[in-house]
Amino acid sequence: MSMKISGRHLEVTPAIRDYVTNKLSRINRHFDQIIESQVTLSVERLDHIAEITLRVHGKDIHCSATNENLYGAIDLLADKVDRQVIKVKSKAQDHNHQPIKRQPVPEPNPS
Repeated sequence: MSMKISGRHLEVTPAIRDYVTNKLSRINRHFDQIIESQVTLSVERLDHIAEITLRVHGKDIHCSATNENLYGAIDLLADKVDRQVIKVKSKAQDHNHQPIKRQPVPEPNPS
């Protein structure tokens, strides 16, 4: 997975880059088919905003989190995107059901 980290109105230091990489590495434990991810960190007045866009096969996952602290926003973002990735993976795995056409028709009870 290639990860691009950019900052809007703030400089992305190596410490921030390492923190984001470590927090978002747990996504690979759940879902290994991620093509690319783009993380944007920004500051607006007193709020720090962390946004991510994940590209997976057939779908783009976008998530954002806001907090007073940059590291807190990154933590919230990691939790949110982790839940979304698990949801996408479970939806992709639930396609093993039998179509309605192929299910047997129940016989009516003669009452």
